[in-house]
Amino acid sequence: MPNLPKPRLRRPGRRSELVGPASPPEPQTPRVEQIDAAGLRWVNIERPGALERAWLEEHFEFHALDLEDVLSRNQRPKIDVYDEYLFIVLHLPVFDRAAKRLGAGELDVFVGPDYMVTIPNQPLQPVEYLFERCRSKEELREQLFSRGSGYLLYRLVDDSFDYCFPMLRKIGNKLDALEDDIFDGRSDEVVRDISNVKQEIINFRKVIRPQRPVLRDLEKVKQRYLANDLDLEIYFDDIVDAHERIWDMLENYKEVAEALAETNESVISHRVNDILRVLTSISVIVLPLTLIASIWGMNSKVPGEGGETAFWAVLGAMLVILLGMVGYFRKRGWL
Repeated sequence: MPNLPKPRLRRPGRRSELVGPASPPEPQTPRVEQIDAAGLRWVNIERPGALERAWLEEHFEFHALDLEDVLSRNQRPKIDVYDEYLFIVLHLPVFDRAAKRLGAGELDVFVGPDYMVTIPNQPLQPVEYLFERCRSKEELREQLFSRGSGYLLYRLVDDSFDYCFPMLRKIGNKLDALEDDIFDGRSDEVVRDISNVKQEIINFRKVIRPQRPVLRDLEKVKQRYLANDLDLEIYFDDIVDAHERIWDMLENYKEVAEALAETNESVISHRVNDILRVLTSISVIVLPLTLIASIWGMNSKVPGEGGETAFWAVLGAMLVILLGMVGYFRKRGWL
């Protein structure tokens, strides 16, 4: 009998005649925050995507390569100079709580005569704090915005680098605590802590060091491209000085961490040497006693064998030798 075709069963919920047409997706809006005051506009875009890039292309005439740099995650700190604006890339230290280590957060900034666009690739506390203060406090907003985009840029960069000092103080406190732990007898336990602090200092230096030429270039070009801000010389010099202070503190902490590592190794080595000295002294003290016991324990005939008096005489001689060697070792400082 020929095989009959099996009927195709419809699963519940799959009946197309009962399903209406799919509703169109809701239009997405770019995540853009703006503050306007005194003829100056501050635009903040956190973690930009394709939608935010399209918004930037629509509202500003930025170079295409700069927009690509905004979406890229592997940019070095730099400053690009154009006739109409400046494009600045800065890196700020950020503590990653998940990885428990210090990393770098990127901040891209476009600065023109009447606007400033900040684009952090992750939440940066100094940027968020200054933006929220300007949005909520009218007096501060008028004070900052009325002095032009150059002064607003100075406040943003200055607050960002000032944010580094509390982090540096925490590193300094860790180094002080490690020093106390080393001399409190916990040398073996702090080896990993010293390694973590040294890695934290190295990561901090990797973030701060590339900024030096950027700040120097910014100090040179600010007058030409931000012509309305004629009194910013001393302000941008202050940013450079703050950066140098941060770098000097990192250099100092690096030397302190290396010194602590060497000190910890010395303490551990000294402790091992003390243990070996005690063990060696015990071995030397026990050696003549073992020799005497071996001689009188031989199978061949020895003087006094089998006599109780000889046993106590040998035992007394061993005790005298033991006390004499212990006294001699203590007098020489070996025990």
